[in-house]
This record gives sequence, structure tokens and C-alpha cells, in this order.
Amino acid sequence: MKKLFFLFLLASVTFAQVNFDKYFENKSLRMDFYHTGNKNSEILSFGKCLVEPYYSGSHKNLIDTFEYGYYFFKVFDKASNEVIYSRGFSTLYQEWQTTEEAKTVTRTFEGSISFPYPKNPVRVEIYRRNKKNEFVKIFEHNVDPKDYFISPERKYEFPNFKVHYAGDPSEKLDIVFIPEGYSKDQMDDFKKDCQRCADYFFSYSPFKESKDKINIWGVEAPSEQSETDIPGKNIWKKTILNSNFYTFDSERYLMTTDYYSVKDVASNAPYDQIYILVNTSKYGGGAIYNFYSMTAAKNNMASKILVHEFAHGLAGIADEYEGDPTYQDMYPPDVEPWEVNLTTLVHFDKKWKDLMDKDTPIPTPKEEKYKNTLGVFEGGGYVSKGVYRPTMDSMMNTFRANEFNIVVKRALQQMIDFYAQ
Repeated sequence: MKKLFFLFLLASVTFAQVNFDKYFENKSLRMDFYHTGNKNSEILSFGKCLVEPYYSGSHKNLIDTFEYGYYFFKVFDKASNEVIYSRGFSTLYQEWQTTEEAKTVTRTFEGSISFPYPKNPVRVEIYRRNKKNEFVKIFEHNVDPKDYFISPERKYEFPNFKVHYAGDPSEKLDIVFIPEGYSKDQMDDFKKDCQRCADYFFSYSPFKESKDKINIWGVEAPSEQSETDIPGKNIWKKTILNSNFYTFDSERYLMTTDYYSVKDVASNAPYDQIYILVNTSKYGGGAIYNFYSMTAAKNNMASKILVHEFAHGLAGIADEYEGDPTYQDMYPPDVEPWEVNLTTLVHFDKKWKDLMDKDTPIPTPKEEKYKNTLGVFEGGGYVSKGVYRPTMDSMMNTFRANEFNIVVKRALQQMIDFYAQ
């Protein structure tokens, strides 16, 4: 019965509509900005606008109906004041604000959003969640699409190739694989890794059931040197995206703060999601919702790292494990997390209660009889108390598990369907 109800929920999701041809051209406008601040402050400042050659998103689902992410942006048609495009997203800056360093250091991080190129003047507004998880406007900028300061120049121009092609990008979820730490002589190796990683994707649910809804692209973007930086071992490599382990002093956290280069390289192919494949066998990776995902492509756990991180990047799925001291106070006990697979029980009715058996206790004891039960188990979001996850184990908790739980599968499927319309 629960399975049938789950399938019904997937089929019943509907999305808002805006007339694409009335407001947009079939290319993208990218707006770069900067985050500056510390643990308790943030200023967004405008950088520049650029033209990107592709817009691969749905021409039907232009309004974000999920409202996931720590940030949200809206594009308003200035003449009518109508919202014609919106998306939620998260950033590396917001994560950094929860670290120990942010208490004493002020830093600047790169930020960027892209949306279909408007035909007429628009107003862009960016919002951020406050301590109660409510979106509050923190930035506004007007854009005239005829402004001659919108640059058509492109920092990088590389060929793209199809890894898996299911159809028109405007009707599919488009993932672009971009290489990090692959030299010019290793582009054939990168292409093989792209195919291997695509095969990994399609071996896990719900991606394998949605193979006909997903395109995967690759971009031939070589680095000067192979592999990536490992600061803790004094290893430094000249790579195109400037990635490194030890992000926020967490050894396995493999990321880059050079977000503009990520966007520059990704713009060589149609994309809804950016996935960076790093030429290293050292265990690591990372991902941020509607920002980018990254994995160590040569690691023997690459298959599970790949899909675990993509759950973060595609649908903002939270980590369900405990005990990571890197982040502090990410989930206040009196606020319901926005992520679909965590709860503080403040508004649990809005989470996965509809999928649970009515006889399952809330919270659910971590006992053997509930091992395979959808419940409400304490521990998740890096802490052991006050935050709850749906199952005792899943791929968002440990890699002993071989699949996502039903809560995560539902969220991923809904997001795939949002793009593939």
C-alpha cells in the first residue's frame, strides 16, 4: 500500500507555468556576485553579467515550487512586476559561516546565478533564510538585456561530447561532467571516467528508472597538471578549477572556491547540474544544492560517493550521519530544517509522516525490529541529539547501505521530473 501511495505522489506532482517565448531567448544570462562577511554578517555585491550560449532548463517549469536551499532568487519582468523565473540554491559561503574560522575571520566567496536570457528589462532579487528559515531579501539588481556591458566574451571554449543522450535538453535533466586535474594527454581517460560514472548513476534508483529523462554531457577541459591540491600534505597542482582537499580543514572535503571557473568551463555544454570529476584516487568529494557536485573519480568508492554527492547537488538532500565537528549550529532545535530528509519534529507533518506506518512510534527506537522501517530516528545533520532521520541507515548515512531511503528517492524523482517536462 505504501509503495502504491508513493508512486501516486510522484505522479501527482504539478508545477507552475510561465510562457517562455514571451519573456526569454534560448540562451542564458549569468550574473556573478560576491559574498563577503563572517559568522554573523553577509554583504552581497554585484560583479558582472555575461552571456552563456546554452539554456537547457525546462521551458515549462520556470518557477521553483520546491523552495529548497539557503538562498532563493527571483527574476521579475520590470514592466509587469511578474515573477518569470525563480530558483533555490545554496553556497559554499553559507557552509563556511558555520565553521570555527568564521567566528574570527572575514572572507569573500564567489557567487553566481544563471537564468534564461530575458527579452526585456528585469529585476533580480536574492533572498536568504533567516534564523527562523524564512526567506529575507538581501540583494537586488536591475538588468537591461540590451546593456552593452553584458559581456559575450568567454574565458574558456572547449568541445563538448555526449556521454548519455536521451533527447532535447529543454525536456531532460542535463548533467555536465567537467574534468579537474586531467592533463591534455588524459582527455581519453576522462571520457572513459565519464562513461564509467554515468554507468554508476544508472545503477541506482531513482536514476536507473529515469534513464530516458536524463542527458549527461562532458567537456574536454584539460589542466596543466594532473590530480589536485592536498594542502595537509603540501601537495599543490596547477589545475583548471583550483580544487583541493581539506576544505574547511576537513581532509576528505574536496571542493573549490573558484566558482567562476567552474561556471566558465560548464558553460561549454547544456547543463542543469554541474558535476566535477577529479582525477584522484584519494577518498573525498562534496556537493552543494544547485551549486556543483564533486567526486574523486579514481577512488574505489567512487560509485557511492558519486550518487551520494549528487543527492546533495540535485535536491538539497542532507547528510544523515552524526559526529562531524566541522559544522556548528547548522540545525537549531526550534526550527524545522528545509531539507526533506531531516526533521527537528517542529513541523514533522510537512516531512515524511505521510509515508510512515501509523503504528511506528515517533521518535522511533534504534532497535533491531525497526532496522528496515521508515521511522524517525534521532541523529543526523552531523549531530546526535535533536535532529532526526528517516531510516536507521541509508546512503546518506553510511556506505554500508546500498540505496537511498524512500524519502530521498521521492525527492530525487520529483526533481528529475521537474526538469524533464
